Amino acid sequence: QREMLAVMLVAPILQTIVLGYVVTTDVKNIPVDVVNLSSGRPAARIVHRINRSDLFDVRRNTRRPVYALSTFREGEVKAVIVLRDKHANGAFTYPEIQVLMDGINPNTAGIAAGYFNGIVKQYILSDLKQKGFDLPVRGHPIIRFNPDLESIHYMGPGIVALLLTIITMFLTSIALVREREQQTLDTLRISRLTPFEIYLGKSLPMALLGLLEMGIGLVVVLLVFKIDIRGNVVYLFLAALIFLFSILSYSLLISTFCTTQQQALFFSWFSMVLFLLLSGLFTPVSNIPAGLRWLADINPLRYLIHIIREIFLKGNGPAFFYQDLLVLAAIAVAVGSLSLLNFRRMVSR
Repeated sequence: QREMLAVMLVAPILQTIVLGYVVTTDVKNIPVDVVNLSSGRPAARIVHRINRSDLFDVRRNTRRPVYALSTFREGEVKAVIVLRDKHANGAFTYPEIQVLMDGINPNTAGIAAGYFNGIVKQYILSDLKQKGFDLPVRGHPIIRFNPDLESIHYMGPGIVALLLTIITMFLTSIALVREREQQTLDTLRISRLTPFEIYLGKSLPMALLGLLEMGIGLVVVLLVFKIDIRGNVVYLFLAALIFLFSILSYSLLISTFCTTQQQALFFSWFSMVLFLLLSGLFTPVSNIPAGLRWLADINPLRYLIHIIREIFLKGNGPAFFYQDLLVLAAIAVAVGSLSLLNFRRMVSR
């Protein structure tokens, strides 16, 4: 189908670029109100730092008290920062600071509170240094592999694995069903080809297509988002081949049970959502309740994402993720055997 050719070649590029910019955990431009009830210079300096920060989008600076709950109900801001005078303590005179947060989105609220505490801490340390004081102990965190803490470096490799899953699963699951609807599969049944050869003929082209889609996604991630691959690309494609064997087997298993393309698309979409939510792409697998974690343990996408991140970010080799490869291979063999068995039954009818 000619119309599918454009989808297969253009869609990975567009999806990788769009998802790369959208699927991010970075929190910026947080809308806030600043209420400065203090008359001291330290409060004015802190407010100045908040206004200059790219992390906050200050909607209003005022010296009059505001009713924070009403402001949050309107949904215009996510935080209200209130600064008040308090009694001086020797050489140190700093305002009393209250940060009122809209907790509907706990992730944004927690990150915003951390940002603001960082601004206040940096100001106090700078002020103490100017006055000739210094902290006797100070932590100096050193961040490896992603020193700028950019979420795209963490999400980008996972997006490549996600695209590999989407394209191959949907196209493979409907391909065999479409041939059954058009009755072109009957021609293969009466030929001299064995069921295994027909099975390979349906899966190998999709595997090559999946590797091509993955290559396109990698190029986009490298060129657009400037993410370097620290590890060996050969190991990455080796893991992708094992993963493709499992996901293609599962897709062909779906096609053996479905009688229409609509049914195949429904089961593929249902499976895709489960694979995505249980893969660790957005949230750690450890957050899944223990009673449901076995679903993540049999999810091949989980292991592929972990392997790709190991190769991309850490530059690790098989010695660090061989257990994931073994589990992925075991899933591929189990699903492949079941899929081939059902395929043989369907062809021999």
